[in-house]
Amino acid sequence: MNTETGKEKGREKQTYKKFAEGRASSSPLLKDMLMAYLFGGGICVIGQALINLYGTLGADVKTSGTLTSITLVFCAALLTGLGVFDNIAKIAGAGTLVPITGFSNAMTSPAIDAKSEGWVLGVGSKIFNVAGPVILYGTLASVIYGVIYYIVGLF
Repeated sequence: MNTETGKEKGREKQTYKKFAEGRASSSPLLKDMLMAYLFGGGICVIGQALINLYGTLGADVKTSGTLTSITLVFCAALLTGLGVFDNIAKIAGAGTLVPITGFSNAMTSPAIDAKSEGWVLGVGSKIFNVAGPVILYGTLASVIYGVIYYIVGLF
């Protein structure tokens, strides 16, 4: 490798970094945190209201939780399909992304984008772009947790 070429690349990176920093607007961190807190908390309040509603309608605690998860996932997928979820997320930030609604949006968005490629090769395969890593890391985390739990149980 030519040392001049390496120095040139280093200068290009520095020049680009300065250019990007000059163009990037700073994020209003306090406002972003407040909006994420309010929207995320609002979703949790809605979730608790749904649990209470399903309980009032006669469902036990476990079934109420399951029905609440299904309802929140469905509503987020519907709002994503209608193009509303992204507008809410622009305001709410991580408040919509952290709860289960964010996972629903992350699953639905690639499927909608790939609809033109067909139901099997488009929608069917794009859904697993997000689901695959989530399932993998969820399984891996549960194995690690199980090993730790087993080791702690020995003492």
